[in-house]
Amino acid sequence: MPRLHFEDFTPGTTTTYGPRTFGQDEIIAFAREFDPQPMHVDAAGAGRSFYGTLIASGWHLCAASMRMLYDGYIGVSASMGSPGIDETRWQKPVKPGDTMVLRQHVLERRESKSRPDMGLVLSRSELVNQHGEICMTQTSWGMMGRRDVAPGAGAAAPRKRKPATAAPGGSLAERPVGDGPGRRAPLLDELAIGRVMSIGAFTFTPEAIKRFARDWDPQPFHMDEEAAKQSAFGGLCASGWHTASVWMKLMIAHRQRQMEAAAADGEHMAKLGPSPGFRNLRWLKPVYAGDTISYYSVLADKRPSASRPQWGLVFSQNVGENQNGERVFEFMGSVLWARQAGA
Repeated sequence: MPRLHFEDFTPGTTTTYGPRTFGQDEIIAFAREFDPQPMHVDAAGAGRSFYGTLIASGWHLCAASMRMLYDGYIGVSASMGSPGIDETRWQKPVKPGDTMVLRQHVLERRESKSRPDMGLVLSRSELVNQHGEICMTQTSWGMMGRRDVAPGAGAAAPRKRKPATAAPGGSLAERPVGDGPGRRAPLLDELAIGRVMSIGAFTFTPEAIKRFARDWDPQPFHMDEEAAKQSAFGGLCASGWHTASVWMKLMIAHRQRQMEAAAADGEHMAKLGPSPGFRNLRWLKPVYAGDTISYYSVLADKRPSASRPQWGLVFSQNVGENQNGERVFEFMGSVLWARQAGA
């Protein structure tokens, strides 16, 4: 039986989990699969990057933090998953050999109005290195079973696949798609607000779901078909961090195709810098085994950087839709984008 329930999370308390050391092999292995930018996969290429050295992917930090939380308490709790992340900020790079702990501050808790057997816990996590420096912060919600309420009390039976309902405003698959002038990534001042990019699709097989979960999020509904059937999800489904990491994987592949097309046309790509983080990440529907998710990125806003005149910040609403046109995943991302050629 789970030892930790909703009632055990008291606002104002802080718990530390870990430590975890980020080895070079682990950093490179995660990045090769999900974020193969030079600064994450190649020491020589990293030397020419924004940071000048090999560093862990931000999505790697998110996945590793999830594993630290699982090992610390989720694995012995009445966890029912998470609806999303309010904000994540990547503040300092994590380098090979860095040893991290995760400090979790409980901020708020409230009972679910629709699910008497569940409560919601808001927490702020800080990933802290061996020098006491905060490398990542994350504010997120967790869903926890209640100790004195029978599972499923006042709630519907475990979730079953429902008939498809389209995303509000229609599927992004129905929107015009374009990448701006020519086939290159334009400079910041040339970017058109509202531009839609289709970055690719991915089918989440049972094997892929379990393999990711085994390393980063081994909750029963990600690992075992029979246990998943008895959960609130009603079937084997992907970790939310798996759906997010695949978005990054496809975004890098999309940019690589852009670079190849630009080179063929004798054009130049605008340089991109690191991302400071994201906000309002929502896992809107489960991604079940066999689902094919199509990912899109919509340019939402842009602004010059006050501290780096040659750069600006670009904000994109990133979306995943399943094969039925249902929106399953979204977040507002940000990235540094060059304003001038050769920035």
